[in-house]
Amino acid sequence: MAFGATHLSLTLCLVALIVLAKANFDEKIEPVNNILEQNSDMLSQEFCIIAAVRSVVGEAITRERRMGASLIRLFFHDCFVDGCDGGILLDDIPGRFQGEKTSPPNNNSVRGFQVIDQAKQRIKTMCPGAAVSCADILALAARDSVAMLGGMPYPVRLGRRDARTANFTGALTQLPAPFDDLNVQLGKFSAKGLSAREMVALVGAHTVGFARCVTLCDDRNINPAMKPTLRCGCPVSSNNTNLVPLDLMTPEFFDKFYYEDLIRNQGLLFSDQVLMGSSATADVVRTYNSNPGLFLREFNAAMTKMGDLPPSRGVQLEIRDVCSKVNGNSITDM
Repeated sequence: MAFGATHLSLTLCLVALIVLAKANFDEKIEPVNNILEQNSDMLSQEFCIIAAVRSVVGEAITRERRMGASLIRLFFHDCFVDGCDGGILLDDIPGRFQGEKTSPPNNNSVRGFQVIDQAKQRIKTMCPGAAVSCADILALAARDSVAMLGGMPYPVRLGRRDARTANFTGALTQLPAPFDDLNVQLGKFSAKGLSAREMVALVGAHTVGFARCVTLCDDRNINPAMKPTLRCGCPVSSNNTNLVPLDLMTPEFFDKFYYEDLIRNQGLLFSDQVLMGSSATADVVRTYNSNPGLFLREFNAAMTKMGDLPPSRGVQLEIRDVCSKVNGNSITDM
């Protein structure tokens, strides 16, 4: 009898504990579910944005494979001037505003603006209510281009904001130029917090894409060893559209052969070939040539680091509705 009473008492205690635990669990599960639902909505929007940009970039590269290289360069030229802020996308306003798009390093050279505009519109159509900056679209388009041309995909953090201004002079002074010697290039990359090794990795993007004959007919810009074989018919007019591949062997594939060109003294640009002028950079060139997988991994890491360059301090930021102009009607807002 005593045993039965004890057993019943234990059973009732266990039931009470279970009921109490369930009550506490029910109180906690509702806010947890709310958090999960909110995160799910956020993740769904992010996946939608990524898919929308990828679809536009894929269509553009299918139409013209060179566009992938152009989008990588567009992202680089944006980030290297006052951070990754979409400043390069802003159109000039005659008499009132002159931005980076028409600065000499970019004017009639950098391209792919229409792809970014199309991606912005695709996001509005596919992902109603999604807020994404034009700077983020540039980062995604560059990453997708690397992957679609044969490189390795890498994660892209979203959350950048678009600047309400741009820096015409900064494009002249901050961007590496094809006539820059090694020390000047190292200085420009160091100013962005990037090491010599990261510089060699990033310029490996020249494994895809082309240089214009207008650029190459300027003796300052070309590797002297390549001048005798240059087929540009120099001198050429400023509106000449002829191109020469930066990578002699596989200009449409993201691989290591750009570095092999440098080792053979066949880098096209002066600024490329001078990487072989110092062991600090030449040794990295040889390493990437002999270990393509390492190059792809370190290129991705350097792109990620460059992609985190912040806008200039004090610059007003927003998420532009149209990538080529600031929100609002008045240029004074800039």
